[in-house]
Amino acid sequence: HGRLKDYIMNTTQAKNQLEQQLHNHPETQQIVLAKAAQWAIDAHQCQLRASGETCHDHVLAVAEILHGLKHDYETIAAAMLHDVVEDTDVSLEQVKVEFGPVISRLVDGVTRMERIGEFQEKTHSGNREHVQAESLRKLLLAMAEDVRVVLIKLADRLHFMRTLQHLDPGRLRRISLESHDIYAQLANWVGIWHVKCELEDLSLRYLEPEAYQLIARQLAEKR
Repeated sequence: HGRLKDYIMNTTQAKNQLEQQLHNHPETQQIVLAKAAQWAIDAHQCQLRASGETCHDHVLAVAEILHGLKHDYETIAAAMLHDVVEDTDVSLEQVKVEFGPVISRLVDGVTRMERIGEFQEKTHSGNREHVQAESLRKLLLAMAEDVRVVLIKLADRLHFMRTLQHLDPGRLRRISLESHDIYAQLANWVGIWHVKCELEDLSLRYLEPEAYQLIARQLAEKR
């Protein structure tokens, strides 16, 4: 009962948050965005992330990041739906029927990019440079098809890094390395510098916590 209560409360908060975003879009786009949000909420239902937040909270937070970056409604809708094919029973064909070929293509691109982590996990072999190059090539291939796929993935990774502290130390370090070496550099290449800086900042917090705290104290003193 407690979990259901939390789910209802979080769903209400998510919907209220969404309504604040929608009014900046034309009515026809608002309908698509509201539908995408409801699909995400219904598909993920009570699924929880390691941080304790609901999965639909995560996808709506990713959409909010992209909304803040002034991206088009198709990118924002795909951001809301980016985990449904990977993590629920919803198929890509269902997404295509309900939301059209553009949004479904973006969702498919993000789903395929999830496999980037498989390359990075091999870095313990000592051939990290080669693995990183493979990962970047995969990202660039996705980017060549539609840059919005990469933008959704960057927003997804940024929110993930903001809620990373609940993972075990080994996974936490691997994801932080991946974020620093691949995603921060990609954010730089596409010109989203504040995302690059935040990814580097969050990565340093977990990779070098003592150095991070020292720098933070020195910056605070200088201010």
